[in-house]
Amino acid sequence: MTMYGRRDSPRADLIQDVEALVRRLTVESDKLGHAFAARHRLHATDFEALVHVMDAEGRGAPLTQGELSTALGLTSGATTAVVDRLERQGHVRRARDDADRRKVHLRYAEPGMVVALEFFGGLRTGSDTVMAEFSDADLGVVRQFLTRMSDVLAEHREQFAGPD
Repeated sequence: MTMYGRRDSPRADLIQDVEALVRRLTVESDKLGHAFAARHRLHATDFEALVHVMDAEGRGAPLTQGELSTALGLTSGATTAVVDRLERQGHVRRARDDADRRKVHLRYAEPGMVVALEFFGGLRTGSDTVMAEFSDADLGVVRQFLTRMSDVLAEHREQFAGPD
């Protein structure tokens, strides 16, 4: 008997193992983020902001400060303070949109990229090695699974977060 009920089938065992591995991945990811933040004297929110900026740039759709504010769940003033700190430390830069000069995008700054590559470069190598072991179809299933699980976690968190 486990906290989730009896393990009385191979599928139940597999599901419990997957859930435990997702939790382990989450914990290890958090620890890695904390290590990077501590090494570079960043607040946890600053690190989260960097991840959002990096992911948005990777998608080819850099964030505005308002979009970052929404992603972080912070007020515009608090987000300005985060961006100001990250800009002073060389992690991000503000760049005006060529089409609409009123719009300012947040971009990874060159010094920030160097720091990130130094810290996470080995992780990229290991990650690439693991992913090479799986077919495109397998990775598609993993992507679908992780997307859906991330959605479930976000929905669950929002139930307990209450109104802002």
